Amino acid sequence: MSTPAAAGTNPVADAQWAAATRNAIAEADAALAARFDDNGDIDRLLAARAQKVDAVVREAWSHCLPQDAALSLFAVGGYGRGELFPQSDIDLLVLGEADAQAANAEALARFFTLLWDAGLPVGHAVRSATECTRAALEDVTVLTALLEARMLAADLEAASQLAAAIAPQLIWPPRDYFLAKREEQRARHARFGDTADNLEPNLKEGPGGLRDLQTLRWIALRTIGTSDFESLVALGQMGAVELQSLEGERRALSRLRFGLHLVAGKREERLRFDYQKLLAARLGHVDNADSLAVEQMMQGFYRGAGRVLRIGDRLLQRFEEQIEGEARPEPLDDTFELRRGYLAARDPAWPRDVPALFAGLAMWASRDDIRGLHSQTARALAEALPRIQSYGDASAEARRAFLQLLRGRSPVKTLSRMARLGVLGRWIPAFLQVTGRMQFDLFHVFTVDQHTLAVLKNLESFASGQPEERFSLAHEVWPRLRKPELLLLAGLFHDIGKGRGGDHSELGAVDAREFCMALGLSEGDVALVEWLVRQHLLMSMTAQKQDIADPDVIHRFARLVADRERLDNLYLLTCADIAGTSPKLWNAWKDRLLADLYTATRLALRRGLENPVRADERIAETRNEAKETLTAFGSTGADVEALFARMPLAGFERGRPDQIAWQAASLREVEPGEGCVRARPVNGGAGALEVFVHSPDRDGLFAAIVATLDRLGLAIQQARLLDGPYDMVFDSFEVVPSDPRQAPTAEEVEHNLSQALSGSLDNIRPTRRTQPRHLRHFRIAVQIDFGDIVARSSSGGSAGRTMLSLVCNDRPGLLADVTQVLRQQGLRVHDARIATFGERAEDVFQITDRRNQPLDEPQQQALREALLACLDGDKQ
Repeated sequence: MSTPAAAGTNPVADAQWAAATRNAIAEADAALAARFDDNGDIDRLLAARAQKVDAVVREAWSHCLPQDAALSLFAVGGYGRGELFPQSDIDLLVLGEADAQAANAEALARFFTLLWDAGLPVGHAVRSATECTRAALEDVTVLTALLEARMLAADLEAASQLAAAIAPQLIWPPRDYFLAKREEQRARHARFGDTADNLEPNLKEGPGGLRDLQTLRWIALRTIGTSDFESLVALGQMGAVELQSLEGERRALSRLRFGLHLVAGKREERLRFDYQKLLAARLGHVDNADSLAVEQMMQGFYRGAGRVLRIGDRLLQRFEEQIEGEARPEPLDDTFELRRGYLAARDPAWPRDVPALFAGLAMWASRDDIRGLHSQTARALAEALPRIQSYGDASAEARRAFLQLLRGRSPVKTLSRMARLGVLGRWIPAFLQVTGRMQFDLFHVFTVDQHTLAVLKNLESFASGQPEERFSLAHEVWPRLRKPELLLLAGLFHDIGKGRGGDHSELGAVDAREFCMALGLSEGDVALVEWLVRQHLLMSMTAQKQDIADPDVIHRFARLVADRERLDNLYLLTCADIAGTSPKLWNAWKDRLLADLYTATRLALRRGLENPVRADERIAETRNEAKETLTAFGSTGADVEALFARMPLAGFERGRPDQIAWQAASLREVEPGEGCVRARPVNGGAGALEVFVHSPDRDGLFAAIVATLDRLGLAIQQARLLDGPYDMVFDSFEVVPSDPRQAPTAEEVEHNLSQALSGSLDNIRPTRRTQPRHLRHFRIAVQIDFGDIVARSSSGGSAGRTMLSLVCNDRPGLLADVTQVLRQQGLRVHDARIATFGERAEDVFQITDRRNQPLDEPQQQALREALLACLDGDKQ
């Protein structure tokens, strides 16, 4: 490497030095990357890169700053710790008084420029000791960076001066610093959703990430005087097992972050989909029959993050005690007491067995004022985990104690605590297998264990008895449950079979039966839990993929459910499951769909399965209820009958009474043969709407409606298209906004649709939008299937149709593009059911040709080729 010219000399020499240095750093980084790929020790790699940069920084300093400059150079922040990741910032502090800063301003500018030209991402501050004090006082993050200052070109006197400037006697005493950093961590966790279990976790800032480990070190340094975890063991603040765990997780996280920087080629802390597969392969993970390589890597991260969070909570509590001092214990019984609001076992060896452990959990659940487990008790529990027996090996007393927890106060909180403490995975080994397990898709945004806990929390909310806007019937159904604990068990086991190959519902049902039998439940109770786990997808699949307005569909579903108890439990489990899969998945449309299926099935069971509802009964019932609604608002019987005569007969069979009344009322405003567009909010929906289009029939109408709704940012969940008298269509759409923050009002939808349909339909085309980044990493083979069905026509008779089933990658404007293809092929759409599961779209259409005849084989083949040509463009 060449040497830069002395201060104030040839800029060409500086440029040559910067270029040579850049190349030398690149060569060193390539060598470090090779060592990383060869499974080199991560701590040595981080130290080696810091040492390489140290040499460059010192060389530039020595050739830019005169020897008598009254300035000192320190590495701060992560660089100050002596660990440097491939793309990390290099934070520097120049310490000196104002006159020295001014006298050497040009030399400092040259120094920083040289480093930037050499490709080093340098961040710097030039301060006096007094300025350090002031900056650190105003911003605790500045103090934190200075706490780890390391001398690069400085002497002990300068180091002492800096230490004195940020001494706890001067600013941020231990208690204030602890409170600030604890609150900072809480805010950071909240910013990342308060869980490490999201699809693209942040390795540095996210819950359980490297920043949490660093925070523990910073607090220890400020409150105890050491950032060395081994010293904390000697001081009794940390156990040997905790030390081993934290150090292991630190190395694992550091290796993930180092590799992420390598595959990203830039500073990137979030493990995005763009890099997950690349990093998993680089770390040596290989796909197997049960898990993709990326799923194995992510499960390791999620489990490790959970351990960091658990141990971190205990250490924060000990730091608090170090600062505040121990309070007088408050006895609860012969076994437990409260210390500063934390539940503590009097026996240091607690828990000696599983019944004792469950007794502690029961005590915790009995009081709302308990802040958590005392740190010493939590450490004892963590060290006892390997000795905790599974339910299969445990005593009858332990099994009874667990059942009492389910039947006792706050059972879901208790299960969540057991999961967080690692107890649930020991008690139920199958739960340990799904702990931290992710599924590489966009549908399941949580790991299996976190999803399970979310489902249980949803079930718990139903028990409150308070109507909740999101769930229209759940609070009414819950009180009818004979044994709520059976539903909690079904929720606990419904996904426990994932990741073992085969049907997870079947595997989970077997596990659930074995567990319930071990608990000593009756055969009837065991059978109910087993059936719920095996059939937990039945109701959602029926509601989303079949026409639940068809009495035959309701009858088939009712036969499978068989009795009211199963229906009540399955309905609640289905609501909780969908809502617990993704915060964006549950909406007003799904709520109403499931509520309608539940209500219709309950009536079918009440009638008796031997007496299925006939179409004419359904039509008469809906017609009468709709008529009552209209007459209650002033319409005469003759007026209502006249309106009904303008409507398709099939609408009375497939629509709800309130829907029929709403549509009929809309017809009062137009003459026969004239069209109208109406929209109304769906109860409980964040921008969800029901849209009714009454229009003269013409080619391309459905495609034009879909394209217009797409332009308005509305995603269609269901479409029902009926032909009425006077060659008019009665099209109904259930829509939800793609972005609730920009949801159009019902009036805006009416105006825009009316305007679009008032002219030629030929110019209405789907909006072209860029595919979101996260969708690009999931490729689904397009599946196109055809089937012949007999459906009821608008006039009440039967009609032959072709069922088109389409499975493909979802993307913005997909449905609009598909309907354009159908239009170009000269096909008519009579019904559409739209279902999206993360990146996967599963849409079903009932279609005919222009003559309302099912498609023959040549027509099906032409449509298949046209759809494939359209969808293959997604791969570009």
